[in-house]
Amino acid sequence: MKALGWRLQTQIGLLLLGVLVVAQALSLWLFVDERALAIQAAIGAEAAGRAANVALLVEDVSPDIQRQIIQAATSPLVSFELSDEPKVLHEHPSEGAAVKARIRALMGELYSRDIRVEVHEIEQGLLPLPNLSHEMAEIHTEMMQGSLAAIEMEISIALAGGTWLNVATRFERPPLQWSRASNMTFGITAAFLLITSFWFLLTRLTGPLNTLAQASERFGRGEREAPLRIVGPKEVRDLTIAFNTMQYRLTRFVSDRTQMLAALAHDLRSPLTAIRVRSEMVEDAETRASLISSGEEMQQMVEATLDFAKGVGQHEEIQPIDLKEILTGIKADDYYLTNDQSLVLPVKPSAIRRAFRNLIENAIRYGSEAHVSWKIVDCYVEIYIDDKGQGIPEADLEAVFSPYVRLETSRSLDMGGHGLGLSIARSIVLEHGGTISLFNRLEGGLRAHVRLPLD
Repeated sequence: MKALGWRLQTQIGLLLLGVLVVAQALSLWLFVDERALAIQAAIGAEAAGRAANVALLVEDVSPDIQRQIIQAATSPLVSFELSDEPKVLHEHPSEGAAVKARIRALMGELYSRDIRVEVHEIEQGLLPLPNLSHEMAEIHTEMMQGSLAAIEMEISIALAGGTWLNVATRFERPPLQWSRASNMTFGITAAFLLITSFWFLLTRLTGPLNTLAQASERFGRGEREAPLRIVGPKEVRDLTIAFNTMQYRLTRFVSDRTQMLAALAHDLRSPLTAIRVRSEMVEDAETRASLISSGEEMQQMVEATLDFAKGVGQHEEIQPIDLKEILTGIKADDYYLTNDQSLVLPVKPSAIRRAFRNLIENAIRYGSEAHVSWKIVDCYVEIYIDDKGQGIPEADLEAVFSPYVRLETSRSLDMGGHGLGLSIARSIVLEHGGTISLFNRLEGGLRAHVRLPLD
């Protein structure tokens, strides 16, 4: 299953190469089978001719001459034997029809006695040779044991007087042979297919897909993207058009909502300022202080809402900056930074500093103190912000990232905050292509886990 994650060019290239190898192997196998049939036909014709000639010679001669003829005719490829019984007892009607027809033609059309032919496979490739010395017989035996599977053809011809001429011939199946020309043809074909397929994939398919994937990643981080060029096959063109349309609609939707909230915040500033002025005119000191505090809280809530709606750092450029500089620049009591090493990251400095400040202040406010550490894992840096509070219920670990959500038991309004700190922090981290999550630690307290890409 790991191969499914390979690049599309690699998968299709391997697929084409595999199909080509299978096709070449199948062609080679069929070619070998054709060679075997051709050799079988040639040897069958040769055996039929020799069998017919021997049968004609041994007819009407003395037994001594018959033995001499049989001995002279026997060779490593064909053996002859006279017997009272035929060796071929059961034959298939379709087997050796051409061989029988050739024997009858050579022996004369009027020859009507029985001719039997049987063809079958055996595990022994060579016929035993007669009159061999002891040393030669051993060599021949070794050759027979090392031979491959062979085809044996047996012929039984009825002779005058009730005797039978039994003929046996064998031939080994030809081995798989891949010639130099076949190798060159395969190599040239494979190279041509791979080059043309890679060119097509790179220029017509994977190129636009890679561009689309990179644009989606940048757009997901909040970067503005120009409409992508419509290129490639129809399916890729349709996908690109859908992406451009989606990007336009989402950008317009966010822009409209941001403008609406900005206008709302601007309009609220005037009545809030009037409330502040009128609060100063209240004679009762306690009432005056309460009204001023409420007005300031409302003003802060409006500003925080506007920041969240706009997206902190939306128009800030990404710059390489030292993580140590970001974390040490956050000043707060009961804040401890464990790591002292330098690590340069491509970030939006003000935005990412705002995210870490929110998380650290959140840990100090609700968990007494904040301990910050980080480490590199694969192509990411993982930052941990730990506190010593009571943690939060498991069911609310995700809910606290929603805007204006405060948990009454551990995130009381009396302790400060408007419920936007974690929402803003997550929005900033996601814009950087990272992730953020909360965990209750086994030893107690809450851990905020931030994961940012190194590249």
